[in-house]
Amino acid sequence: LQTRMQSLQPEPAARYRNVLEALWRIARTEGFWRPMRGLNITATGAGPAHALYFACYEKLKKTLSDVIHAGGNSHVANGAAGCVATLLHDAAMNPAEVVKQRMQMYNSPYQRVMDCVRAVWRNEGAGAFYRSYTTQLTMNIPFQAIHFMTYEFLQEQLNPHRQYNPGSHVVSGACAGAVAAAATTPLDVCKTLLNTQESLALSSNISGHITGMANAFRTVYQVGGVTAYFRGVQARVIYQMPSTAIAWSVYEFFKYILTKRQEERRAGK
Repeated sequence: LQTRMQSLQPEPAARYRNVLEALWRIARTEGFWRPMRGLNITATGAGPAHALYFACYEKLKKTLSDVIHAGGNSHVANGAAGCVATLLHDAAMNPAEVVKQRMQMYNSPYQRVMDCVRAVWRNEGAGAFYRSYTTQLTMNIPFQAIHFMTYEFLQEQLNPHRQYNPGSHVVSGACAGAVAAAATTPLDVCKTLLNTQESLALSSNISGHITGMANAFRTVYQVGGVTAYFRGVQARVIYQMPSTAIAWSVYEFFKYILTKRQEERRAGK
């Protein structure tokens, strides 16, 4: 839904007024499972990407917090750790994002993931899988900085003793995702354009390919004006809230289980 609603000049059959209308029309005209297109490639990329992401975040957060505010919580350390972790996460996830979004576009010619991968590789080269990487970082670095600082701030308010508390993790994760998603929607619109190379938008671009964030920003403005930067903001917030809530609650659960087992082993010795 987010990919479709961020389209700059969609086909008449793919113009939606809101999220619910988009979901209903896609399911009714293109099949019940069409809104799930791209799930397999997203799941494949998400595993290693999130492993790198949380491992890097925890290590850097602890190291930087000890330097900046020994024995306490530092929002600067949280934000900086989130920014660095994003570099690793996006390096693993960007190719999957390109394939996912191309498969999600209206009238996408790709039925299977490997069909899309082969076509992109053959027609545009390996660089096409990282064409939006710098824009992805430009978007995700502020997104993750806002996300992690908001999450840690809310945890201080809702869970000051920082114990395992599923409810506080879900609420903090959802709110942090919503705030960060709304703030970075313009960058996400540009990233979607770079990934999909939308044909109708390309017709207004002299070079034939949109490369780089500055080029994408200009093209978005030329095609739709200022309001185009906020296309799909509702879908993006709705997507990010459960996504970040699930990610944090699952992460905190496994962190709690693994830490508890480690403490039990140490007590047994």
